[in-house]
Amino acid sequence: MDLILVGFMGSGKTTVGKLLADRLGKQYFDLDQLIVEQTGMSIPQIFAERGEDGFRMIEQQCLQSTNEFPGILGTGGGTPMQRNNQEFLGKAGAPVVLLSASIKTILARLAGDNNRPLVEKLGAAGLADLQAQRHDTYLNVSDLQVATDELTPFEVADKIIDQLKVAK
Repeated sequence: MDLILVGFMGSGKTTVGKLLADRLGKQYFDLDQLIVEQTGMSIPQIFAERGEDGFRMIEQQCLQSTNEFPGILGTGGGTPMQRNNQEFLGKAGAPVVLLSASIKTILARLAGDNNRPLVEKLGAAGLADLQAQRHDTYLNVSDLQVATDELTPFEVADKIIDQLKVAK
């Protein structure tokens, strides 16, 4: 893996990850999509049939399988919350970039997205609480943080590329 994106749902991981992959001539891998491909079920189906714990087990297995993938990986919003996944991210040998956004921005981005079981389950107040609970863990696993609220996806990608050049 060349770069790993983490952050709360709706922070822009997939959109920015695809842009980064295009600009850097890399392949983009979306962890949720890998899970769907491996199981043959949608994320909501997995949550309904196996619960969140079952989903997290599958997620961990898929994350471990990305170790040798060449390119950019977009993780799920809850991926860094599992201890084994934190260890994997720490040993991956790739920069981990946190994309952050305010809950207001996230709610606007997620409006009408029916493929997010936790959005329906928790509602706006619950999502705000969940984001706050995850914040410190996101920071702990990240090498770099980029706030996406006031930036276009192109600007976020440019900022990441520029900051990674400086970090080398």
